[in-house]
Amino acid sequence: MSNPWRGDVSLTINGAPHVMRLTLGALASLEAELDEPSLVALVERFESTQFSTRDVLALIAAGLAGGGSTLTPADLAAAEIEGGPMAAARAGAELLARAFVLPGS
Repeated sequence: MSNPWRGDVSLTINGAPHVMRLTLGALASLEAELDEPSLVALVERFESTQFSTRDVLALIAAGLAGGGSTLTPADLAAAEIEGGPMAAARAGAELLARAFVLPGS
């Protein structure tokens, strides 16, 4: 079960719910994966709405890793995400928002 106070976001992948969270380690790996020099640059990349599908996959993969999932980025690329690409993009946006804002703020 996801806990929004911890920054958790749920996403159903291959018919199973997964809890995602952007831990500090997950954010650092996402910066490296997307070749961004800072956390601010990473957030600006997604706020600009100029992000790619690859960016969304990297964000979801980082969130899954932060949430303790054993799904690999290759597993995720071949997975069935409930709600399709739009649900994945919304979950990614929610991940970023919850990483920096408390619920109800």
